[in-house]
Amino acid sequence: MAHDGQEHGGRLHAAARHWGIPATRWLDLSTGINPRAWPLPVIPDQVWQRLPDEDDGLSAAVRQALQLQPATGVLPLPGSQAAIQLLPTLRRASRVAVPTPGYAEHVAAWRAAGHAVQPVPVAAMARAVDTVDVLVWIQPNNPTGDLLPPAELLDWHARLVTRGGWLIVDEAFIETCPDYSLQSALGRPGLLVLRSFGKFFGLAGLRAGLLLGDAEVCEALAGQLGPWAVSGPARYLMQRALADHAWQRSSRRHMAAAGCRLTAVIEDTLGVTTTGTDLFRYWEEPRAEEIQERLAREAILIRRFVDPTALRIGLPGAEQDWGRLQAALQAIPR
Repeated sequence: MAHDGQEHGGRLHAAARHWGIPATRWLDLSTGINPRAWPLPVIPDQVWQRLPDEDDGLSAAVRQALQLQPATGVLPLPGSQAAIQLLPTLRRASRVAVPTPGYAEHVAAWRAAGHAVQPVPVAAMARAVDTVDVLVWIQPNNPTGDLLPPAELLDWHARLVTRGGWLIVDEAFIETCPDYSLQSALGRPGLLVLRSFGKFFGLAGLRAGLLLGDAEVCEALAGQLGPWAVSGPARYLMQRALADHAWQRSSRRHMAAAGCRLTAVIEDTLGVTTTGTDLFRYWEEPRAEEIQERLAREAILIRRFVDPTALRIGLPGAEQDWGRLQAALQAIPR
């Protein structure tokens, strides 16, 4: 089961069918989702019973939590994927640069909307700035973990905006490296940032995200989404998760330690060098299919990429899961 194009991690039931192992036995490490999710509070009955209210304080909570400039647009989303798919519909035909390897939905969405998309190797992104109208960057990049200095990204934005261009920065994994966020620079025309509640907060099933930045673009996208796009329970949880600074600090410390542990487990057992974030490790691997198959026989699901041939492994949660992963990797001959 290779994953390329628009395939994603987390396809557990497909893996169960493919390898003939019941879904309940699998350890799913194919995603970059925090296995120690933010603890969910009880949601009051009235939140379920009323229509979502855009005047519920969520936007103010986002501004306060992220210390956004007053001019910054804030648009809650039913997952950042909604903005990835709809932002391309807000522009006339444009030339668009997207990093490769990178989250493939960006390429797919811009192409589907009729734009000329250039997948650009990470090392060549700087050279593409002056040849395109829209540049998409993923900070940190998924799956490679590459990071660019915010000052460099803002220089790209300044060059793009002179000709009506956009810089879109997908910060789905930014909580693993918050100093690299562009949130303090938001409010400028043509600068847009995507945020997710699925990765760091571990709430992928909630389908909750944010579009931040150019207020006119946020307003235009809100029109595309229509009323009540984000459910009341999702809005309730987003607001409280953002305000739980103690949990966020604790989770960052835990993720940093777990990320180092995962790096050591993979590199020591397989003799490879990995990149990535505290939530996943990635490396180019000529034996990717063999390694994926060996782990799958042990009911461990990881992510395999085809171009380039590579693997990505997310964080285990429970101690017994760490033991399963380490034992399975140690059984793979070098």
